[in-house]
Amino acid sequence: MQQLLLILLALTLAPCLATAQPTLTTNTNRILVPSSTNTCWWAGVIDHGYQMPLPEGYEADLRGDTYGNQGQPLLLSSRGDVVWSEEAFAFRRSPLGLAVECNSGQLRQTKSGDSLRDAFLYASRTYFPPSGKTPDELLFLAPQYNTWIELMYDQNQNDILKYANAIRDNGFPPGVLMIDDNWQQNYGQWDFKQNKFPNPKAMVSTLHARGFKVMLWICPFVHTNCNVYADLATRGLLLKDPSGGVASIKWWNGESALLDFTNPEAVAWFRSRLEFLKATYQVDGFKFDGGDSSFCKGTAAFKAVSPNTQSELYGRIGLEYPLNEYRAMWKMGGQALVERLRDKNHSWSDLQKLVPNMLLEGLMVYPFSCPDMIGGGEYKSFQTGSTIDQELVVRSAQCHALMPMMQFSVAPWRILDQAHLRAVLKAVQVREKHKSYILWLARQSALSGEPVMRSLEYAFPHQGYERINDQFLLGDRILVAPVLEKGPFHRAVILPPGAWRGSDGKRYAGPGRATLPVGVDELCYFERVE
Repeated sequence: MQQLLLILLALTLAPCLATAQPTLTTNTNRILVPSSTNTCWWAGVIDHGYQMPLPEGYEADLRGDTYGNQGQPLLLSSRGDVVWSEEAFAFRRSPLGLAVECNSGQLRQTKSGDSLRDAFLYASRTYFPPSGKTPDELLFLAPQYNTWIELMYDQNQNDILKYANAIRDNGFPPGVLMIDDNWQQNYGQWDFKQNKFPNPKAMVSTLHARGFKVMLWICPFVHTNCNVYADLATRGLLLKDPSGGVASIKWWNGESALLDFTNPEAVAWFRSRLEFLKATYQVDGFKFDGGDSSFCKGTAAFKAVSPNTQSELYGRIGLEYPLNEYRAMWKMGGQALVERLRDKNHSWSDLQKLVPNMLLEGLMVYPFSCPDMIGGGEYKSFQTGSTIDQELVVRSAQCHALMPMMQFSVAPWRILDQAHLRAVLKAVQVREKHKSYILWLARQSALSGEPVMRSLEYAFPHQGYERINDQFLLGDRILVAPVLEKGPFHRAVILPPGAWRGSDGKRYAGPGRATLPVGVDELCYFERVE
C-alpha cells in the first residue's frame, strides 16, 4: 500500500501545489490533501486513537480490517476538512500530504468551516444523522458489571449470583450485569448449559429483584459440532469459501462457520434465537461480540458485499435491543449502539490509551461508548500468579468515572486492600454525583450528534490544544484530568478559557495551567463556574 500511495502523491502533488488551494474533490477513488503545518487529522481507526492526530508515516488500510475495534471510512481535520466514502479505504500521511485511495465506491472531500467541530458536525448531519434514541439509560446511570474476568469460561449460575451479591455487599450500586462467553451450550446453540445453569429463569428473576438488568454474551459463529450446523449449512445461511463449501473461520475460540447476514433468512434465524432468550428467560439484552470484518475476508456471501458491510449488517441487529454492546463495528454512527474499546492490558501504558481512544470514538460519531473494563479486560493479566497493581486499578476506575460509561469485571473487593477498595468506591460516588448530567448529555447527543466526551481542540479550536490526549471535557461543563501514571500525587492540567472550580475547591481562571495535589483516592476534575 505504501508504494501505491507514494505514486499517488507524486502524480497529484504538482497540480495541487500549483493551485495553492484546498483540494475540493468529489466522486473520485484517489485524493491527495497536501501537507499543511497548521492542519491536524483524525481517522476512523478507534484502536489507534492514542496515535492521533495522525503523525507523519502513519498508514492504515480499512479494507476488511478495523483493527479489532470500531472503524469509520472518515477523516476529519482541525481546519474543517472532511474525507468520506461509503466503502472502506486506505490512507497514509507523509511529509507530502495525506493520500487516500478506495477500490470501490467514491471518495468525497469537503471543506466545512474552519475547525474540527465544524468538520465533525458536517460529517454527523451528512453521513450519520443522530437517531434521536439512546441505548438503555441504566448503562449511563450506574456502573456495569461483566462476569468475564472472575469466571472466564466457567460461567455458572451459582457463581454469577455470588458475584451479584458481592457487588451490593461491598457497597457498589446494582446496574447492568453481563454474563460472558460459555454460558451457552455451543457456538450457534444459544441456550443455557443445563449442568451449569439448573434454573436460568430463576437466576434472571433473582438478579432483577436485586436491581440488575441482565445481558448475555453472543456471537455470529456456529461451531461445526453444533446441533444446528447442518441445517444452517444446507439452507445456505453460512458464509462460503471460494470453492462453494462452508467457510472455516479462525477466531480466538478455534475454527467455526459464520452466519451470512446478507441473507435475510440468516438474520431472521439469529433474531429468533435472541427473541427465544428474551421470552424464555426474560434477559434484557445482548453483548454482541465477534463482528470483526477481518473474519469475513476471502468468503463468499448470499449477496456480494465487502467484509466491512458484513460487520455493519451485524451491527444493525443490535438496533432492536436498547441494551446492547459491540466491540467491533463498521459505520453505524449516530445510532443507539454501545461501542466498547477493545480489551486492554493491566498496564499503565494501556490505561493511557483510554482517553484518546474514547475521544476518537466521539469524533467518529460513536458517542455511546465504554472504555473497556476497569483495570483492563485482558483476562491473562488476572490469572493466578499475575501481579496486580492496586494503584492502577484505582486510577482506572477514576478514569472511567466521568466517561459515558464505566464497567467492572475483575472484582475490586477480591484484589484490593481496604484503602484501595475505598478509593474505587469513591470514584463510583463521583459518578453517582454527576450521573444525571451524563445521562442528559447522552440524550442531547441522541438529538444533536455531538460527543459526550470532547477534546479541548473540539471545544476550543486553534489555541494549541490539538495534541492534548490526557484530559477531556464531559460536555462543556466538566474538565477531567485523571492521573494516568504510577506514583505522582499531583496533576498538571491545561485550563481552557473560562472560570473553573477544581476538585480541590479552589477557583481557577483559564486559559492557563494549574497543578493540583491528587491523592490516590482522588480524581482531578474542574467544573465550569457560571
